Amino acid sequence: MLLRTARSLTGNPSDAEDLLQTALAKTYVAWERIEDHRALDGYVRRALVNTRTSQWRKRKVDEFACDELPEPDPVPVRDDPAEQQALRDAMWRAVMRLPARQRAMVVLRYYEDLSEAQTAEVLGVSVGTVKSAVSRALGKLREDAELGFVRN
Repeated sequence: MLLRTARSLTGNPSDAEDLLQTALAKTYVAWERIEDHRALDGYVRRALVNTRTSQWRKRKVDEFACDELPEPDPVPVRDDPAEQQALRDAMWRAVMRLPARQRAMVVLRYYEDLSEAQTAEVLGVSVGTVKSAVSRALGKLREDAELGFVRN
């Protein structure tokens, strides 16, 4: 019966259960102050209504109705498949120019998406070695002349 009251106050079964639980917890805390335990149902109903009213007053509105949907500015995307393929080819050529050890670490870290610890385990080196070698490799890739058109 109390759950039905809570459902009528919230309109959502899960919110009703939360509301009823909160009201029952408030009733439990106030148990010593309740003089007439025969009127307990009324007390809990009043706690339900008061709790729901407090929730309604405190709710924060994060969404506002408007005529137009606020959309973020579109990020410039290179839609040209030939340009995307040229970029991928240039990147792979630059990666292939790295020393074998650095190339292996870059491929494992960024193409295979392994963590530094996993990369170190696969290659049998320390995590510090992976960090320093990958840092040097990324520095070489940043300075690669063929990839200069990407930065412009």
